Amino acid sequence: MKDESELVRNSVSGDVAAYKILLNKHLPSITNYVARMTQNNVDSEDIVQETFLRLWTQGSKFQPDKAMLSTWLHHIAHNLCIDYFRRNKRSSLEELMGEPNDDNSPLEELEKLDDSRQASEAIMQLSNRQRSAIILCYYQGMTNKEAAQILEMSVSALESLLARGRNKLRGLLMRNI
Repeated sequence: MKDESELVRNSVSGDVAAYKILLNKHLPSITNYVARMTQNNVDSEDIVQETFLRLWTQGSKFQPDKAMLSTWLHHIAHNLCIDYFRRNKRSSLEELMGEPNDDNSPLEELEKLDDSRQASEAIMQLSNRQRSAIILCYYQGMTNKEAAQILEMSVSALESLLARGRNKLRGLLMRNI
């Protein structure tokens, strides 16, 4: 199998098969990140689509010696999310929970839904940078180094941002108890 930098070069040259390989590999992670950032299904689909359109049209800007492709794509998605927040000034939250789990009682499902809604609302009250850091590190499972690259900051600055974000989340969630 070709390495990613070669697949990017090929896709920029019009190789649809190479593009599809990259899309299939990175789509789930980018979709998850954007959905958690925006909390809006319609807008998140648009942002994901724009992210991968930029891979197709601007893939020549990717520099494999500076970052992994996943980092580059997350950086594009992050910037598009920030643009989204600037345009929309934080639109309303949508449901995060999927189908109810038959193993739990309806009361347990309601409690989980309420907890999830409270956590989502608290995350949406964080600054864009705090929200991004928390989602990248705790939901996307990225290392601090990878998240710092995406957010264009040092690892120590990211760690401080994460600590402030966790403290703010703790305070927001404690108010709801």
